[in-house]
Amino acid sequence: MAQPLWSPVAEAVAASTMTNFSHRAEAATGLTFENFEALHGWSVADPAAFWQLYWDYTGIIASAPAEETVQRLEQFPGARWFPGARLNYAENLLAEESDKSAFVSLLENGDRRTMSYRELREQTAAAASALAELGIEAGDRVAGWMPNIPETAVAMLAASSLGAVWSSCSPDFGTPGALDRFGQIEPRVLFACNGYFYAGKVLDVTEKIREVAAAVESIEVIVWIDVLGEPVTPNPSEQNWEKWLTRDTGALSFAQLPFDHPLYILYSSGTTGKPKCIVHGQGGTLLQHKKEHQLHLDLRPEDTLFFFTTCGWMMWNWVVSALASRCTLVLYDGSPMHPDPGVMFDVCEREAVTVFGISAKFLSGAQKADVKPARTHDLQRMRMLISTGSPLTQEGFQYVYDDIKSDCHLVSMSGGTDLISCFMLGNPNLPVYEGEIQSAGLGMAVDIWDDNGQSMTRGKGELVCTKPFPSAPIGFWNDPGDAKYRAAYFEHFPNVWVHGDYAEKTEHGGFIIHGRSDAILNPGGVRIGTAEIYRQVEYFDQIVDAVCVGQQWDDDVRVLLFVVTRDNEPLTDELIDAIRLRIRQFASPRHTPAKVLQVADIPRTMSGKIAELAVRSVIHGEPVKNTSALANPEALALYEDLEALET
Repeated sequence: MAQPLWSPVAEAVAASTMTNFSHRAEAATGLTFENFEALHGWSVADPAAFWQLYWDYTGIIASAPAEETVQRLEQFPGARWFPGARLNYAENLLAEESDKSAFVSLLENGDRRTMSYRELREQTAAAASALAELGIEAGDRVAGWMPNIPETAVAMLAASSLGAVWSSCSPDFGTPGALDRFGQIEPRVLFACNGYFYAGKVLDVTEKIREVAAAVESIEVIVWIDVLGEPVTPNPSEQNWEKWLTRDTGALSFAQLPFDHPLYILYSSGTTGKPKCIVHGQGGTLLQHKKEHQLHLDLRPEDTLFFFTTCGWMMWNWVVSALASRCTLVLYDGSPMHPDPGVMFDVCEREAVTVFGISAKFLSGAQKADVKPARTHDLQRMRMLISTGSPLTQEGFQYVYDDIKSDCHLVSMSGGTDLISCFMLGNPNLPVYEGEIQSAGLGMAVDIWDDNGQSMTRGKGELVCTKPFPSAPIGFWNDPGDAKYRAAYFEHFPNVWVHGDYAEKTEHGGFIIHGRSDAILNPGGVRIGTAEIYRQVEYFDQIVDAVCVGQQWDDDVRVLLFVVTRDNEPLTDELIDAIRLRIRQFASPRHTPAKVLQVADIPRTMSGKIAELAVRSVIHGEPVKNTSALANPEALALYEDLEALET
């Protein structure tokens, strides 16, 4: 029996919000929940009762109660949550009015600012008043092309307070990527920065932003936020943030909106066409995020949360919702590896961070760079480390406990843009086992199915969700009859959400993600998840990145592994043999790549995910339709017409 890497102490379990909510649920239902498995079982067996109880428990601010909890629960998609309720997402995030810090804002160049909850409300009121003067009203789109700074959150909250729909991307997006997104949703106002700092460079983006604004006819005004210390001289259709906010404002008011009123538009990161514009509702986003923050992370007002993210990743939306839990958020914009790989831990120490979130890719890079914060940093306040973005390897789990903090609660999470939240995540009342996500989220009817739609208690299969949940998209933008929405998640099994992850349940009640199911390798008819191969490649310090794909070959599929070596050192035959041997020994002969090839770069999406499907398309001579989804599309050229793939 595997031993846990971490277990909560009895006193912490007794005092956790999860335990408190479990007691409330027992009192409300007359049932007894002896463990989390029983509580979760009730939450998915009776989702209407669970979500109504959590609504009441967490104190959602609403001007009108729901007529009922859910209508058409048997329809997925089609269920309607909390009909008749009237509320406002921004109002729930701005309930705190004190001088407590809402944000600590840090830039890579060393700039540090703070903003209190009182100041946040005041700036939001001013920004909302300015938007209202422009005629912005419920349903209008407002966009941000912004770094992760307080002004981005202020602009979003101001738009949301009026019922406008917010959508954002980060300033490193290229012109085609921004056009593919904003051109579809037609925003009226664009909040934009004049530039940003990254990896020691100063990057001016004003001309790029003006080019996109000129091409998107719906944009009436650009509001410039000065990041570089050199304010933009505005054109007639532009305004500067500071001047824009200097106006008389009344009391901050909040439009009272239906539960499923559009709040955010997020974008898929696939490479099979223009990004899908995924619309999320204000009530579902709020309720789901509060559940994850307060029950699954035990987030409290005394916490300081630092999650490294850009405004082009759904984790920004997820993090900002933590204002509803009245904690302090640390915002950082810049490279997580500059000026050295330990800079994120410098922030954690200096700002006394209690909950730190980062990508699995960062942890892998820090491990290979021999970063050992347990020896070099005072992380006494850090009680939790969150990892997401891609599956965290077993070696990654060990690295956290060996070299970062031996007594922290490591939370691996899996979900995504599609649901703006998690299917599986942490649990303060359960132990952490190597390589495993602790549990499914409450209210999330997660299962693993085989190709015939049968539930699997053991073995690898398709990750599905069999019942509706409040943070499911309310639809895709400009998608008549929900045709694209249904095709994205519900074609394989009717009335069941198919997420596209290849996963398995564990004996501890947790989950392991083995990669995207659409990137599954199938040599000899045996399904293999790419994450299973990456786990073994992580063992080699000489390899800093890798992508694994299947190539059609001799009426079968052969496994190809492309690797980036440290400092681009030559890939030796000895290292190739060692990689193949480890994969054979610790995975299986079927997993063993037919070829291991060196490349200079691995294409990744804007959110840092390996673009396996794009690489597979290139090696088969097929077009990649949405290169704007990639952070480094130029890397695809490295995989074209490779002689090594012809034999």
